Amino acid sequence: MKCVIASILVAFMVVQLVAMKPGEAAVTCGQVDASLAACIPYLTAGGTPAPACCDGVKNIKAITPTAADRQAACNCVKEAAGRYPNIKEDAAASLPTKCGVQMNIPISKNTNCQNIN
Repeated sequence: MKCVIASILVAFMVVQLVAMKPGEAAVTCGQVDASLAACIPYLTAGGTPAPACCDGVKNIKAITPTAADRQAACNCVKEAAGRYPNIKEDAAASLPTKCGVQMNIPISKNTNCQNIN
């Protein structure tokens, strides 16, 4: 029974991937939120980002290989930032650099995500 359910889930996931249009993002806000959850203390208080935070930043880079993915992730970051009004813009802007990650996704509430390539 478990094999049947697992097979159905895998088939459903394959259908979802095949049904995606070219240029459509595969990244979800749930993935972005989970990746950045460990960064909240750094983003609100500054200091040094935790290793788990930097792992999350690296994960976002890994799950955003296309421009559509990066734009979707950017929108997710902006949405999440809206839930934390005490996020420090300078901490957010410096997060990728502090984690040693070169990203094309600015971490900011004010980014125009449509301009991200």
